[in-house]
Parts: sequence; C-alpha cells; structure tokens
Amino acid sequence: METLHHLVVGHVARRATVEAAVDPLLTVKEAASVLGVSRVTFWRRVKDGTIPQAIAIGGLRRWPRSEILNVIERAKAQRGAAA
Repeated sequence: METLHHLVVGHVARRATVEAAVDPLLTVKEAASVLGVSRVTFWRRVKDGTIPQAIAIGGLRRWPRSEILNVIERAKAQRGAAA
C-alpha cells in the first residue's frame, strides 16, 4: 500500500513531466517580462524581427515560451561571436 508521501511525490513528478512536455504560451506582458523589456520595446523587436511573430488563437496573440527563450540564446551566441 502506498503512503500519502509516495502518492504526493508521484503526482508531483507526473505533473512536472507533463509541464515539461507543454510549451506554455505567454502574453505580451509575460514575454516582455521574461526579456526584461517594456511592452513598447517588445513590440518594436517583433516589428524588426528580433522576436518572432505571435501565434494567433482566435483574437489572442501568444508566444511560446521556448521561442522567447530562444531569443535570449541567440543574443548570447551573437555576443560571443562579436567578441
């Protein structure tokens, strides 16, 4: 018989696995926050192509978190290449 501890640990592990498999969609406010920029600057970077266009779902615009993190990784790689 499983103890409560084992049930909780198993649930947490399963939830972490599911969350890792899902790429959360971020609002403009959340995505700008991840990058540490204002929403105005975020939209400017979308317009110039630094940040990819949003995914449109109905009337909503969202960015996959992985794409926002890739923006950071590209900037880090370019920083190293410029040195």
